[in-house]
Amino acid sequence: MSRERLVVVGNGMAGVRTLEELLRHDPDRYEISVFGAEPHPNYNRILLSPVLAGESTFDDIILNDFEWYADHGITLHCGRAVTSIDRARRVVIDAAGSATGYDRLILATGSLPIMLPIPGRELPGVLAYRDIADTQAMIEASRCHRHAAVIGGGLLGLEAACGLAARGMQVTVVHLAPWLMERQLDATAAQLLQQSLEARGLDFRLASNTQALLAGPDARVAAVQLADGSSVAADLVVMAIGIRPNTLLAEAAGLECARGIVVDDTLQTSDAHIYAVGECASHRGCCYGLVAPLVEQAAVLAEQLAGRGTLRYTGSVLSTKLKVTGIEVFSAGDFQTDPGADELVLADPEAGIYRKLVLREGRLVGACLYGDTGESSWYLELLRGEHAIAELRDELMFGRPEATAGEPPHAPEVARAAA
Repeated sequence: MSRERLVVVGNGMAGVRTLEELLRHDPDRYEISVFGAEPHPNYNRILLSPVLAGESTFDDIILNDFEWYADHGITLHCGRAVTSIDRARRVVIDAAGSATGYDRLILATGSLPIMLPIPGRELPGVLAYRDIADTQAMIEASRCHRHAAVIGGGLLGLEAACGLAARGMQVTVVHLAPWLMERQLDATAAQLLQQSLEARGLDFRLASNTQALLAGPDARVAAVQLADGSSVAADLVVMAIGIRPNTLLAEAAGLECARGIVVDDTLQTSDAHIYAVGECASHRGCCYGLVAPLVEQAAVLAEQLAGRGTLRYTGSVLSTKLKVTGIEVFSAGDFQTDPGADELVLADPEAGIYRKLVLREGRLVGACLYGDTGESSWYLELLRGEHAIAELRDELMFGRPEATAGEPPHAPEVARAAA
């Protein structure tokens, strides 16, 4: 019997993770084709930062090499972006003009970097930080230029800044918000992080609005002009201010989009033959730019494609556990200051340790940890389970009680920026 045709648009982590799960369930069900715009096999995008810093090579971050596709009978079209979808004929058209038919189509188109719409954004030396090509361009720039400016003080911006500093550049981080990583940290934890990074040679311009990028005599970017009239010298400018779901292909095909490609609890789009997974998908009004949700989505979609259909994706409880240049950080839930909440705080600036737990109506609703994240899995259990913790309140700050310390914790949801 002929197999169904499954086409995946996007060779990133979400699409290939779905295939890994599908092959585990039913390896012979589909004839699979994958289209990737980059000329590389599937790689771990969140490990681009160690490559930039010189701690790893590009080969080190490959998740599935070319042999993996061949071993599983998958046709990989590398460096061939899909340019349109003909839903009536159920074919995708690629950049070479070739048509490939499908019975089921997965859109795993990821996201696009947001670039500030300011004068000078098209100058040579102005980059986003999204893929291998961007990383290679930054490495090349560090070999012959001295000053770099990173616009954006979120996780990705800080990783870019630290990587460029490790390659000998003088780096200034320009950030619009009043403190770093404002989505993952509160002001106190962010201040500790900033002090640690300043000790490593990074400079910061916080609460600063970038107005324009200025060219030098060689027509390359030479400075970042700020709204207060000051400027920052920069032979290299990296914009890391955020991402937006890549819905261009879906919108052109007439699929329902609302910020991302709208999907139901089975990851199905408004077309019953087409699914979306990962950063490009909008589920119940939410788009997720983290690894853990895409893994959960991939598991649900793979079951659907395998004909099981028992799982449903109902959304993800967001948490962040990561290292910023070796500094451990964890946050989950609603951890920002709330006048109506009960806050427990432990701060030891000398030791570089900070914990804040937020309680509301006798339940843990948020946590922000800096420097010591050893109890993050337990706090996440309490957060997810919505357990009443009145009896634990006095001990909560000091971690899991000894009476339950031997119990195996649930695996924490470790979420990194998918960038």
